Amino acid sequence: MNRLFIVERTGLIKILDLRTNRLEGSPFLVAPNDLLSNGFEQGLLGLAFSPDYESSGKFYVNYTAQGGGAAGQTKLLEYRVSANPNRADSTSGRLLLSIPQPAQNHNGGWIGFGPDGYLYWATGDGGGSGFLPGIPSFADNSRDITDNLLGKILRLDVSGGDDLPQDTSRNYRIPPDNPFVGQEGDDEIWVYGLRNPWRASFDRETGDLYIADVGQDSREEVNIQLAGSPGGEHYGWNIREGTLVLQPDLDSPELVDPFYEYDHSVGQSITGGYVYRGSNPVFNGTYFFADFTSGRIWSFKFSGSGVVTERTDEFQVDQGSINNIASFGEDGEGNLYIVDLGGEIFRIEFPDNDI
Repeated sequence: MNRLFIVERTGLIKILDLRTNRLEGSPFLVAPNDLLSNGFEQGLLGLAFSPDYESSGKFYVNYTAQGGGAAGQTKLLEYRVSANPNRADSTSGRLLLSIPQPAQNHNGGWIGFGPDGYLYWATGDGGGSGFLPGIPSFADNSRDITDNLLGKILRLDVSGGDDLPQDTSRNYRIPPDNPFVGQEGDDEIWVYGLRNPWRASFDRETGDLYIADVGQDSREEVNIQLAGSPGGEHYGWNIREGTLVLQPDLDSPELVDPFYEYDHSVGQSITGGYVYRGSNPVFNGTYFFADFTSGRIWSFKFSGSGVVTERTDEFQVDQGSINNIASFGEDGEGNLYIVDLGGEIFRIEFPDNDI
């Protein structure tokens, strides 16, 4: 409850003591030596703690590594904490999944446990840029569900066991109710049709999944998958960008439109956040998100009117300045934090029911 774990793209996980606002003297974990962080979107990208962390000590990281593909590979590793709660056992790292990467960008990054106890992993479409309809590109990965884990959210059982013992790069079990089990499509896939879902999150109260997907030339979007969904949703990329149809000959009513989108006159790279579940009753159930390039911040209540409100001017900081919002964070009490590219962390507070 009194610690924040801070993931640095360059390979460190640090602990902030919330009682003193001081960092622990040594990092919780140093990423493996094969970390690849040369590209702007490469590096140590995700951290998730097992639901039974207090008893098992297990946690998971997602990072880009050398080898594997033209631009390296993305790895999912399992670790355990050491006897010191502020230090991981760096020797305990165990590979669960490795995905070759064809380009330096669109690596996704978010990993998190759902209320069902399974691990979800958001992967980008493989990168590159300048997708043009009708011309083959890495963007096509997002809608390819056969032997292709890029541009998806994967759903894995990491509680023990291995359903793929013949493949040393895939060491986990497949949830039996994943949507493509027993039919065409990779068994790991939960949803697809995503470009670069850099940040996503579960509402800790409802179990709804909020997926922020970075667009190409025109649209940024927030997708919401309701708790209880059987999975298998196709969120449109690269047939659509948001609700904008890019390939009319492939368009289908089965594609799922975003809950909210904005065009590039407003911002050009969405950063997904969290649903606030802290102590303030006015903002309880409010989802906060932002744009990396424009610095704008918005919120909405999905369970209410769904009206999106810009909050940028309401954020007044006591020191520093919020620039290039790269991520949001959440603590054990439901408080939310903003993380910017300059390494600053801001806690969102609500004096007098305002921000």
